[in-house]
Amino acid sequence: MGALHGNLRDWPETALILFRYLTREVLLTMSAVAGILLLVIMGSRFIRYFANAAEGDFPVTILGNLMLFHLPGFMELVLPLAFFLGILLAYGQLYMNSEITVMVACGISPLRLLQITLLPSVVVAVLVGLCSVWLTPWGSMLNEEIIQEQRSRLDASILTPGRFQEFGEGRTAYISGFSSDGKQMQDVFVHELGNRGQDMPNYVTRAAQGYQEIRDETGSRFLVLEEGDRFGVTPGENRAEHLAFERYTIRLGLSGDRRELDAAEYRSTAALWQSDDPAAKAQWQWRAGLPLMVFVLGLIAQPLSKVNPRQGRFAKLLPAVFLYVAYLSLLLAAMDAIDAGTLPAALGVWPIHGVFLALGLGLLWHSQRKGMR
Repeated sequence: MGALHGNLRDWPETALILFRYLTREVLLTMSAVAGILLLVIMGSRFIRYFANAAEGDFPVTILGNLMLFHLPGFMELVLPLAFFLGILLAYGQLYMNSEITVMVACGISPLRLLQITLLPSVVVAVLVGLCSVWLTPWGSMLNEEIIQEQRSRLDASILTPGRFQEFGEGRTAYISGFSSDGKQMQDVFVHELGNRGQDMPNYVTRAAQGYQEIRDETGSRFLVLEEGDRFGVTPGENRAEHLAFERYTIRLGLSGDRRELDAAEYRSTAALWQSDDPAAKAQWQWRAGLPLMVFVLGLIAQPLSKVNPRQGRFAKLLPAVFLYVAYLSLLLAAMDAIDAGTLPAALGVWPIHGVFLALGLGLLWHSQRKGMR
């Protein structure tokens, strides 16, 4: 034991083996927790998207792209929690097996364990930073563009026979089926909702058949209806307009037209840094604070992982989860306060990180003082 004690104090090969062992335990446990959390979160989002696709908001074929572009947003939230729980469970198991007791007897202090935990913390913080600073806003922008484009289009890939489906600008369509070649829509019904504030009429159009047409010279898309009737009714008036037609064209929009997305969550991090908008400042602080959150949670998790073998390694899991939820909730509340102007952007979310950092340092000092007995 004395020889082992001397080797560990010199921090040579024996300590390197210990470092690899502890790092492997933490990362393996973190990976398992992250996999479970991702499966739950992505499954919930997939069910929501699948329900929207079943209602005709967008085709099922784009579900894979939507889930892929949402993955960085899931990762930036899952990885800090998974790392936090990974340290708790891995070190808790070491306490259960009395391995920490042996390390303490050989001269391994909480500060030395903190040094061992630092490298995986850096790796996780870099991954979270890549997601929050670059991948998440990029993926969110692409997702929103895809959804908006699909909702503003009316084509055979979206319409499902026998369903009333919205396709943008207050329009609802219904078709009974398609022709044998899949190009002609049969028994078309289109309802166009007017602007109530301006007493605009609501239009109902029925046609025996219809198809979509794109004008190459302008890129505009049109729904061409044939052999039908069009009725217009203004709310509050006892009259209606009626038009019988052989061919009627409804303009849908530009082919591939995309709306401009100006919300802070879709902007690049560099654009947020240069903006004076409170919402942009709040979003920038959120993105910059997530990597810092990884280090703070790692600092808190190490002393919290100490458990009594009689209690089991899950004894402090529930309080730790509540602590993480409180941390995340305070950050989100601070973002809302900055956006609303009730909290100065210069102060921002940093006091919350400071409070939890002080909590972690206090727990570490208390653990060091007791000698991890």
